[in-house]
Amino acid sequence: MSATARKTAPNAQDIRARKGGEPLVSLTAYTTPMARLMDDHCDFVLVGDSVGMVLHGLTSTLGVTMEMMILHGQAVARGLDNAMMIVDMPFASYEHSPADAFRNAARLMAETGAGAVKLEGGVEMADTIRFLVQRGIPVMAHIGLTPQSINTLGGYKVQGRDDQGQTVLADAHAVTAAGAFAVVLEKVPQGLADRITAEIAIPTIGIGASAGCDGQILVVDDMVGFFTAFKPKFVKRYAELGQQAEAAIAEYAAEVRARSFPASEHVFADQAPVKGPKT
Repeated sequence: MSATARKTAPNAQDIRARKGGEPLVSLTAYTTPMARLMDDHCDFVLVGDSVGMVLHGLTSTLGVTMEMMILHGQAVARGLDNAMMIVDMPFASYEHSPADAFRNAARLMAETGAGAVKLEGGVEMADTIRFLVQRGIPVMAHIGLTPQSINTLGGYKVQGRDDQGQTVLADAHAVTAAGAFAVVLEKVPQGLADRITAEIAIPTIGIGASAGCDGQILVVDDMVGFFTAFKPKFVKRYAELGQQAEAAIAEYAAEVRARSFPASEHVFADQAPVKGPKT
């Protein structure tokens, strides 16, 4: 490959073809600078509706709108060259009918340049997934803990223990049969995640599931320590950037109050410097 050649971002079929191969790597992104940082390291980047909690201070994902997803999707797209971009469909944008789901998914893809959308739900969303896929919208499914359904699930609880396991397993088979190219397994027991991964023909993307999944995803602000309101069990903190940022802000504030910032090297002289003759 020449030094000027640019890698082509994978598409939905490329992601699907990675089933059983090298694990897929993914993170969420909501801004251009963060997307640039992960572009060379992730196979796909998810513009997650977690943006509502991480950047907008909402208590859940339920208040996230189409306009918010489009705005952040456009920002992330500007930072990506190598990774595929997938955008979450927000709450109430796809549940009412397959036709509504298609209209909103098509808008998300057209206005952001996303390569696919992600929606939550299993058996009950299979017909919608099928409807979208048949009309050219690649769909990543999301089962197990589905944050948009926390009011009916009773909170952010592990899904799939005991008798619930068959329900989650049925969801996995349903979204596969409907044509999803991959499925996120969130907060399901390790053994169930491994069984699903072995039984279905599409990649499983774990978040609080199992290292045996075909890939992993985390919310980037959780992983680097920017979001500190709470820390889920499944999150590993690879950095504490929030603490470092707060320390830097405190140092800046102290220097401003002491009038030690700005220093002479940060301000401009009354007269422009005289340039010497060229040699």
